[in-house]
Amino acid sequence: MIPSRRAFFRQTLTVAATAAFSGLSREPTASAQTSLSAEAALQQLIDGNRRFAEGRMTSFDDDLKMLMAKTAEKQEPFAAVLSCADSRVPVELIFDQSIGHLFVTRVAGNIATSAIIASLEYGVAVLGTKAIMVLGHANCGAVKASIEAKAVPGQISALYPYMRPAVDQAGSDLDGAIKANARIQAALLRQSSPVLAEHIKQNQLKIVSAYYDLTNGNVSLLD
Repeated sequence: MIPSRRAFFRQTLTVAATAAFSGLSREPTASAQTSLSAEAALQQLIDGNRRFAEGRMTSFDDDLKMLMAKTAEKQEPFAAVLSCADSRVPVELIFDQSIGHLFVTRVAGNIATSAIIASLEYGVAVLGTKAIMVLGHANCGAVKASIEAKAVPGQISALYPYMRPAVDQAGSDLDGAIKANARIQAALLRQSSPVLAEHIKQNQLKIVSAYYDLTNGNVSLLD
């Protein structure tokens, strides 16, 4: 199932990227963040999370009115985060960032769907994002539901196939499946998008997976 899904993504994304990015020019620079390397962008995320976990955040000191004015017509986020939609994972807060700093995509189970990949391609190819973090988190309800695979209302079960490889790998170990899922989704981003792959090849982008501990606020890299 996975090879065919990846092949489908490659074909879909190639067509989508050509259509979406043709004629688009890079948005005007919003700040001095253009000078960040991929490694520096990732480190900025890690440093921000350390401040959050230690209770010494600095983002609240920012002049929000000034940031709003500077980013009203242009943006240049230094990093992107693919996060779960879970309300306990407030992405900007846990990385101690403010308006215009992060390009955030959220979906239950932090899965790399076609629409999510297209959004992240835009963040990298048009906005100049230098790092992408796929962020799993403790006690993820979406992964737990995928493990149990019970009948559910509406379209919730449509999420399950994306997380099934992680469940196959980790079995009923919820924490293991959550971490495996983050790694698998990050690998899917690297492999399924020619846009992202080219930026990685040029050392202009890093894609990593990580795990957020709800109890202490720490984010730990998985790869």
